[in-house]
Amino acid sequence: MRLALCNEVLQPMPFAQQCAWAAAVGYAGLELAPFTLSDEPHRMIAQERAAIRRAATDAGIAITGLHWLLLAPKGLSITSPDDAVRARTVEVMRRLVELCAELGGRVLVHGSPGQRAIPPGETRATAIARASDSFARVAEDALRAGVVYCIEPLATAETPVINTLAEAAAIVDAVGSPALRTMLDCSAAARSEAEPLAAVVDRWLPTGRVAHVQVNDPNRRGPGEGELEFAPVLAALARNGYDGVVAVEPFKYVPDGQACAARALGYLKGILEALRGRGA
Repeated sequence: MRLALCNEVLQPMPFAQQCAWAAAVGYAGLELAPFTLSDEPHRMIAQERAAIRRAATDAGIAITGLHWLLLAPKGLSITSPDDAVRARTVEVMRRLVELCAELGGRVLVHGSPGQRAIPPGETRATAIARASDSFARVAEDALRAGVVYCIEPLATAETPVINTLAEAAAIVDAVGSPALRTMLDCSAAARSEAEPLAAVVDRWLPTGRVAHVQVNDPNRRGPGEGELEFAPVLAALARNGYDGVVAVEPFKYVPDGQACAARALGYLKGILEALRGRGA
């Protein structure tokens, strides 16, 4: 397992400095939120993309993927009743797939709760059907680009659309593309799943549907800063053979982003070293 940091934690630090800081602290990678790179990240020109790759390479850190995909540009939605809005949104998703591949990332995490709300006067089922169609449209692009597009289940406090791994997996199965999968966000899953997170991992990881993991506490702070114990979660990932990225994604930074990121890394590395010591 490689530990990555979601780069919005280090804002407003310039990107090259984010890379250098994260590498110096000991992170293996950065998972990028496109809105931190540009107001129109899907339209970034070749020179801008090259500069991002160069900054990461110079720092000796990987770009592992993208997340929080649809915050910029404004006005996007995968559930809108307006066909033109959804078409524009899918086009942005496709361009972000290209961006991820060009930057060397392997995974895109589609959370973006504000861009998958239920439109006024419409049903949850209709919203999920439109979201599913959007994911199906982008899956072929992800397959061609050699990346995996992950549907992120989120807690009901964030969105009423796709809240559990079972709901995300149903869409993955219906689309039937190896490039469309789901992922585990610990904060969301702790609030939405009926089982403890270690049991969730044991249930879902062997199915092959889970392609990525983000770690954060239900209190929205970093791992180790709340009541959720991450040792059983990481142990479950290890015993199920997970060898992908574990991305640190807090939303509340106490006392600040750098301190939160450094503390999370130390906490997680301590758990992983203990598991290795036990042969896990």
